[in-house]
Amino acid sequence: MGFLDALWHLLNLFAPALGLAVIATVLTKLLWWRRLRAVTWVRLLGWSAVAAVAALLGGLAVLGADGRIATYAAMVFATALALAWAGFGGRAHG
Repeated sequence: MGFLDALWHLLNLFAPALGLAVIATVLTKLLWWRRLRAVTWVRLLGWSAVAAVAALLGGLAVLGADGRIATYAAMVFATALALAWAGFGGRAHG
């Protein structure tokens, strides 16, 4: 496997996690735009991307293969949890 093949392989491995992070962050900011006005896009996207990638790598380690439904479900759950914590956790809401 050449360098470009390895690079494409890694990009395709992380594409579902990063795509989910972007879509979930955009939808979160659109749905709760008033309550999340003070929370930056970078904070939400960073936390959701880290959570999705961690779930992806955890699923790969536990299940031994990429692209399993259980891994994708864990990515969705981890992303939702990270967005809830980064957006709403630790702040008083009125």
